[in-house]
Amino acid sequence: MIKISNNLWVFDGKSVTFMMLPFSTRMTVVKLADSTLWVHSPIELTEALRSQVDSLGKVQYLIAPNHLHHLFLKEWQDAYPAAQTYGTREVMKKRNDLRFTSELTSEIPYPWEAEIDMLLFTGSKLMEEAVFFHRESKSLILTDLIENFPPADFTQIQRLFAKFTGILSPNGKTPIDWRMSFMFHKAEAKQHYLQMIKWEPQRIIMAHGEIVDSDTLAFLRRSFAWLKLSHSNRHSTM
Repeated sequence: MIKISNNLWVFDGKSVTFMMLPFSTRMTVVKLADSTLWVHSPIELTEALRSQVDSLGKVQYLIAPNHLHHLFLKEWQDAYPAAQTYGTREVMKKRNDLRFTSELTSEIPYPWEAEIDMLLFTGSKLMEEAVFFHRESKSLILTDLIENFPPADFTQIQRLFAKFTGILSPNGKTPIDWRMSFMFHKAEAKQHYLQMIKWEPQRIIMAHGEIVDSDTLAFLRRSFAWLKLSHSNRHSTM
């Protein structure tokens, strides 16, 4: 358990294998004003982890921000049957064995919206991701939209592959396959990017890789340079 800021913690879990790479896992927990907990991308639930989480408050919301982040939802739902679960449309279809309170979309209000902003990053047929901004800590909370793995996580061959896909720190970005899937809808993606810039985050917490807590806007601009922003858009975000 690592305290990042007031009312915000991250928990790093074990790695899972994805695309032949060891993907580190990270969960973000926000303590809301009513002392309930908002749990983003739940990791494997161990007894030690449960004890730490319970020491913070009551688990109220479980968040599955895209269709790749669902592996441990069932054990969290079993452990916290009163908790409400929210997921994207894709994860709800993929895991119809789980119970969901509601879909994550930009069109409806959520119980946490006074403290955590949300947008649904769309424009790709490959995947959508719910992106969050914790206002108090000015933290942008992502899962796969940016991956920023430290080179030490990989073997030499794995590092070459990670660098090719664009997910190696300090130049982490959206993986190349997902970037390519925005080819015909970059204008839609740019609007989401500009909203993230407008939030002016001071920190970027990712599910995979190193947290960014300095020169954050510069990092965000580099990470989304693949959108080939026009000069006017660049100027408007500075």
